[in-house]
Amino acid sequence: MPGIDASKRLIFALDVSSLEEAQSLVNKLDGVVSFYKIGLELQMVAGLEFVKGLLGKNKDVFLDLKYFDVDATVQRAVARVAQLGVSFLTVHGVHKTIQAAVKGRGDSALKILAVTVLTSLDASDILELGYECSVEELVKFRAKKALESGCDGVVASGREASAIRELAGDNLVIVTPGIRLSDASKDEHKRSFTPAQAIGAGADYLVVGRPIRDAKDPAAAAAEIIQEMQKAFDER
Repeated sequence: MPGIDASKRLIFALDVSSLEEAQSLVNKLDGVVSFYKIGLELQMVAGLEFVKGLLGKNKDVFLDLKYFDVDATVQRAVARVAQLGVSFLTVHGVHKTIQAAVKGRGDSALKILAVTVLTSLDASDILELGYECSVEELVKFRAKKALESGCDGVVASGREASAIRELAGDNLVIVTPGIRLSDASKDEHKRSFTPAQAIGAGADYLVVGRPIRDAKDPAAAAAEIIQEMQKAFDER
């Protein structure tokens, strides 16, 4: 898709346990990466001041907090997040939870992303959770509910991205985690894709952690991934 700047579609996952490590990675990636995901672990140790610091440096922030609670609590919590000026926030893909989050977001620019099925889960895992269907069927069901609830997008594996795109067209942003390079370990991600595969399947944004964080030169690794993403976008 000509016109897409891949450098703005790579989200680096700051899945680290200390403020010092997070800041060091941000410094190393300065000028290459501009979008950062902050999850539960880093939020606990760095707090909102770190988020505000990134925003103050004109970085985009994805808060991956996966809210799931009583509707009124979700609505109020999302309203507070919207005031920060972050770009993305995740909630669990349950109809009432999504509706509450959308209400809390109001007319702000915050995009609400519904988690479909974690990339760490496969068919045996969702069967254990009580779902007697395939992973793709559950993802499609939750994507449909997200669309009906006014959600902005979904978090989904590259393996389900094409099915979501067919279902929702361009009406849902697809954010894909579990990205691994072709020669890398999948770690705990059971439904991982390479950057080119995920974008070819329909993903709009990629969340990448270990392949950048654990590289000898994180900035060079990020630049290489962006280059692969750009080629895939241009060919889509």
